[in-house]
Amino acid sequence: MEESSTGKWGWMKMREELKKVGTIAAPMAVSSVLQYLLPVVSLVMVGHLNQLSLSSVAIATSLTNVSGFSVLSGMAGGLETLCGQAFGAGQYEKFGLYTYTAIISLSLVCFPITILWIFNDKILTLLGQDPTISLEVRKYAIWLIPALFGSAILKPLTRFFQTQSLISPMILTSAIALCFHVVTCWTLVFKLGLGHVGAAISFSLCVWFNVIMLLSFVRYSSACEKTRISFSKNALVGVGEFFRFAVPAAVMVCLKWWACEILVLLAGLFPNPKLETSVLSICLTISTLHFTIPYGFGAAASTRVSNELGAGNPQAVHVAVSATMFLAVTEGFIVSATLFGCRHILGYAYSDDRMVVHYVAVMIPLLCLSIFTDSLQGVLSEQRASGLELSLAPLSNRFSFPLLLLLPTGKNRQLWQGKEYLMLNHQT
Repeated sequence: MEESSTGKWGWMKMREELKKVGTIAAPMAVSSVLQYLLPVVSLVMVGHLNQLSLSSVAIATSLTNVSGFSVLSGMAGGLETLCGQAFGAGQYEKFGLYTYTAIISLSLVCFPITILWIFNDKILTLLGQDPTISLEVRKYAIWLIPALFGSAILKPLTRFFQTQSLISPMILTSAIALCFHVVTCWTLVFKLGLGHVGAAISFSLCVWFNVIMLLSFVRYSSACEKTRISFSKNALVGVGEFFRFAVPAAVMVCLKWWACEILVLLAGLFPNPKLETSVLSICLTISTLHFTIPYGFGAAASTRVSNELGAGNPQAVHVAVSATMFLAVTEGFIVSATLFGCRHILGYAYSDDRMVVHYVAVMIPLLCLSIFTDSLQGVLSEQRASGLELSLAPLSNRFSFPLLLLLPTGKNRQLWQGKEYLMLNHQT
């Protein structure tokens, strides 16, 4: 009788936690998808120009993700621990200072990244990439530099809202920015004839548009009244503490991100780089677009975990993790099955080239495996970032990342199999 009562109490706790996590996870996943759709829109628009533009933007997106946006996203992850626990403990002034510190730190990191982007065509040529593609990659990356500095503000702002469970403003601003990007990108790429450069300009404009909208909400909304503080020089003093949390979080995110994006760069070394790069970039775009969903689940659980740790409720942490894993497994199965059923028509969303569409369909079964494993990995990574094993989290990526380079890379299927082997190794 006692065991039955305990089991019933445990299920009630789980159901209650599922509601709490779902309340945060669903809008967070929507917000993440909307934000990621910005580069996807650019890729789709450019993909209907020609293979050179598609492959150039694919490599440029991979390069800028690897060397810039992944670094900023990873470092901003340190706020999930700092801001989450500060908010849970009711230390609102410290919460605001952490956000200022993150913006300053990320802005400083942007300067060396900018120099790298300016000379990336020479780096790509040395790595064996096609000189024509490398030059177009450089043009695209240079026009993304404003977006880089905008992201140095946007990433911390996203964590600022996330750790307070204020997801609705992010959904609204992301949706408006996406609509703005669709119209602007189409106008610049096709109507004004700027080609793939127009897509980069549009992306940069949308990032800053999103930043302005979120800052306006912080300034005028009563929901941010407790955590809205004036800038203080104490934000500069906290840079060292922020880097102590940001660096492990960045390593954890970057190595996983790099393992995926390096596949596109390797595809550029194949005999037909335009076709191979286009196909693999489409698969990675789909995979990463899906990853925003388990990332939303993980971010919701991360918020719950850090808040409960800050409030001194360790028992609630285990329930939150279990509830999130249940959601992740269910979501991964549904999306994988849907993707497999649409494999023969999915490629047409990105290209009119029948060869590209055919090879995308061939890659879909491997992509389905990726979808399911990413559902688990996304949630587990966010748990580590919320304060659980943060300093040890990069080790799994650090040891599994080199395995990708030891696997055969003669074809796209082998590259993707290598990626899957790495991800499975990372989860175990």
